[in-house]
Amino acid sequence: MVEIYDAHEQGEIVKKWLSENGSAIVMGLVIAFGGLFGFKQWQNWQDNSRQRASSEYAVLDQLLTQGQLDGAMSNFQNLREDYPDSPYTSMAALKMARARIESSQPDLAIGLYEFVVENGYPRAMAVVARERLARVLLDQGQPEQALQTLQTADSITGFEARYAEVRGDILFAMGRGDEAVAAWQEALALLEAGVGDRAALEMKLQAMGADVPAAANGS
Repeated sequence: MVEIYDAHEQGEIVKKWLSENGSAIVMGLVIAFGGLFGFKQWQNWQDNSRQRASSEYAVLDQLLTQGQLDGAMSNFQNLREDYPDSPYTSMAALKMARARIESSQPDLAIGLYEFVVENGYPRAMAVVARERLARVLLDQGQPEQALQTLQTADSITGFEARYAEVRGDILFAMGRGDEAVAAWQEALALLEAGVGDRAALEMKLQAMGADVPAAANGS
């Protein structure tokens, strides 16, 4: 079963990225475009664009809450066409994919995850989407493609434990038990206190008769 995470993490990713990079990017764009229509005009354009993307996302979120997936997909298409680089578009794609999975439509979630893998902004969104895509592909009986999806990641900083766990699940499905055990042990060693399902990892290792290491932080 595909592991589904709370949408809260998506908001946290965006807030963290904006707090760390927002000012620098705004100033860079101001310098680049200032000669065309000035600082004030640029600010107004940026604010309006962000507000429109935010509004589209808010409508999409409400439609999904009401179970109106087709209507929400229309809003996502608007975001994808008009604001492809907006964090709201990446969040919308992840939310749409989650809704598809919850509606037993994992095949429709794959394209949404692939979109974020290729276009996710900030890039941490792409890391989240790649791991979820691998899980969906595994559940769809495509372990080789799932493993390739993980292996082609440029960076997995902050998500090392999750990637190691799903890699173990994939290797197990491929009949590569020893490699699966090593991946699960790696995931346990990387797992932070209060994050992830340590008990599930331990059960997988115990079922294989393997050693269960303590996490690096001693939790």
